[in-house]
Amino acid sequence: MTQYRSVRGMVDILPEDSCHWQRLEAVATGVLQRYGYQEIRLPLIEATTLFARSIGEVTDIVEKEMYTFEDRNGDGLALRPEGTAGCVRAVVQHNLLQTPQKLWYLGPMFRYERPQKGRQRQFHQLGVEGFGVATPDLDSELILLSRALWQALGVDSLLTLEINSIGSPESRARYRDALVAYLRQHKSALDEDSQRRLESNPLRILDSKNPATQELLEQAPSMGEYLDAESRQDFDDLMSALDAVGQPYVVNQRLVRGLDYYNKTVFEWTTDALGAQGTVCGGGRYDGLVAQFGGRETPAAGFAIGLERLILLMKTVGDVPMASTDIYVVTADIEAQRHALPRIEALRREFPDSTIQMNLGGGSFKSQFKRADRSGARFALVYGESELADNCVTLKPMRGEGEQVTLPDTQIAAFLAEKLAETKGD
Repeated sequence: MTQYRSVRGMVDILPEDSCHWQRLEAVATGVLQRYGYQEIRLPLIEATTLFARSIGEVTDIVEKEMYTFEDRNGDGLALRPEGTAGCVRAVVQHNLLQTPQKLWYLGPMFRYERPQKGRQRQFHQLGVEGFGVATPDLDSELILLSRALWQALGVDSLLTLEINSIGSPESRARYRDALVAYLRQHKSALDEDSQRRLESNPLRILDSKNPATQELLEQAPSMGEYLDAESRQDFDDLMSALDAVGQPYVVNQRLVRGLDYYNKTVFEWTTDALGAQGTVCGGGRYDGLVAQFGGRETPAAGFAIGLERLILLMKTVGDVPMASTDIYVVTADIEAQRHALPRIEALRREFPDSTIQMNLGGGSFKSQFKRADRSGARFALVYGESELADNCVTLKPMRGEGEQVTLPDTQIAAFLAEKLAETKGD
């Protein structure tokens, strides 16, 4: 018999890990609400040309990594490799640019890459996008929003903010010409990948991880020397805003980001706690993309967080989500289970934020208590022969939280309210 396995690079998120994801998603939703961002839910599949046009036809994503196919009508489609292009498409299609828009989305993306720790072929991103604000206060808000998320998750000490300005398209073109002229003089010293990029996408050479190429770049022209006045002023204003709130940053003039649509400010949050996969969050401005997709000229900026990498960071600092079960119900037999069921349903309505599991499938008291322990429950509610006869229930602490008590059914809700409040407070 064939034993099926998941496709390479498509990873199952098991229950022991999904609790971390649930906490991350809940915390992120709260932070985004506080900053006034609204959720938008986007399709997994878009037209292939959407990404070729926005990301750039000579980027690695489009050339090597996209999952593309033709549907039965012969239309070229792609599993989304990133979220910004689809979000801009939706904003233009549904005419959401009447007022400034602040949006977020969360979900899987797909790239055909070599799977490794923190990098899979199906991966997940939280994307945050702002439209209709040309001034750098949007840039600073996006950075501070991401910082608020790091702080809420307890990983802020592991992350470093790197910022740069890549200027207007015109100033970037001037810098590109200067960089290419310099690198052509040293082409034989470049690694193979950088030689390929020299003619097609030379700014990506600045990202090279090859030590010899990085050494060569030490003497290369600097991006800052070619900035236009507006981009320079916006970048100065961003740094002033970050200084005002005490946010440290590193100006990294080799930071360009990997997608063609960026202009002016770009930024990344990086860490040295995850080995080679050091970028956890990246973003910047893309003021020309809305018009490129058929909308009116609209300034915009955003960022995306790699959630797999953020989960790894959370585990690094010992992230321990709350126990998944608050109460586990143990019953002596089928009669006790029928007696307990309406009472447990009433408790579930009384405590909608608590998890109450009933033992299923019978078993001895010993085996049921083992299941209760494995569930992580704080308390077991026990319905045995004596409890049925006296219309009462026994509450047994499972985590050393006091003595076992037997109470009338009419008192258990009030008693549990007090106990659950105590333990949740801890």
